[in-house]
Amino acid sequence: MKKTFVLVVLFVLPIVAYLFFASGVNNFGKLPILTEQVVDINSGYSKVSFKDKISILGFLGKNVLEKKGNVFNLNQKIYKPFYQFNDFQFVMMVPKGTEEQVKELKKELGSLGDNTKWLFVFEEESNIKKMFSSLENGYTLDENLATSNVFIIDKKMNLRGRNDDEDEGVKHGYNTTSVAELNNKMEDDVKIILAEYRLALKKNTSNRTK
Repeated sequence: MKKTFVLVVLFVLPIVAYLFFASGVNNFGKLPILTEQVVDINSGYSKVSFKDKISILGFLGKNVLEKKGNVFNLNQKIYKPFYQFNDFQFVMMVPKGTEEQVKELKKELGSLGDNTKWLFVFEEESNIKKMFSSLENGYTLDENLATSNVFIIDKKMNLRGRNDDEDEGVKHGYNTTSVAELNNKMEDDVKIILAEYRLALKKNTSNRTK
């Protein structure tokens, strides 16, 4: 009996543990699609596009500098660790007329490090509302066309997020006011979607070389 117990501990349990964690990787290896085909940010005024990019989308509103703390949180917790990945961009929608505020914000971001992946898109209010509405996210813009939430848009212009979040159930966006949420949720989800595309790229490269 003792020998059997030892054999189970040494050989069977590791296999069971492996299968358990392997199944977990398969189940959580992709970030769920919550909204398909959101409106592309590309317009006659902007050359920025979601297509073929992994984008972090935000809405800073008319009082851009009031959202400076949110931007700095996002810069520190998400931008700095990941901005060097190819095809990754941070897109902030702002109303036309906020150009000087954005110029000041970009200058401050530049003093903290590389800011080349921070892209600011100036749009008419109606286009900002149309873009936000296409996310179908359950949140609302305030009277200044701003929100503290940011959103993950994949290369096929789908909104990604969580459908089993312990707090919200379905989680469309990430609150940049909360450093804890950026640390504990958004960072993990960004890692997942970047790993997903890196794995797909490796598979495509491997298939071409066969």
